[in-house]
Amino acid sequence: MKRIYALVTASALGLAALHYSSPSSSQSEGGWVTLVDSGKMGDWDRVGDANWAMADGALGADKLFKEKGDYSYLVSKETYKDFQIRAEFWVDSEANSGIFIRCDTAKVIDAKACYEVNIFDKRPDPSYGTGAIVDVAKVDPMPKAAGKWNTYEITAQGSHLVVTLNGEKTADVNDAKHATGPFALQYGSGVVKFRKLQIKAL
Repeated sequence: MKRIYALVTASALGLAALHYSSPSSSQSEGGWVTLVDSGKMGDWDRVGDANWAMADGALGADKLFKEKGDYSYLVSKETYKDFQIRAEFWVDSEANSGIFIRCDTAKVIDAKACYEVNIFDKRPDPSYGTGAIVDVAKVDPMPKAAGKWNTYEITAQGSHLVVTLNGEKTADVNDAKHATGPFALQYGSGVVKFRKLQIKAL
């Protein structure tokens, strides 16, 4: 009887440990949750349509289906308030992309409904090009992202928004228009790839 009790107890403890540890399986050290990596596209809602797919260890697109809109977005299924995002991305010189955060709605994604952290080396007005938050925080001088792997670090804590590109701060602003919401990856033109995307709640 004691042996059966011991086995049942050990089994229960093992199941409890497994249940307890399972949430951390998607997290790396420090509370970072990995949404995209070399083997995982992530789970997204789509607004507009491009040929988003995994190829060569990265989530990317290079074609937009215009009949479904001028831009395509992969929108997170979760909403976020205070957080940090780390994103590794590669674009060509013709790319128009970005990461939209704290969107007011998951159905309409643009710079009015969200904060748009831009990736757009050829933007006609470079003050809101790569490294800027469109219509909120200008960048001067605008860095170039094309043709290499880059890392964005985006922090949103209360009204304080900070953007860092490859270790250099490009935007630091206080703005309270958007407090919480999903975030989205944009495809507009050129070649766009994301090989790693992580988020951490603050």
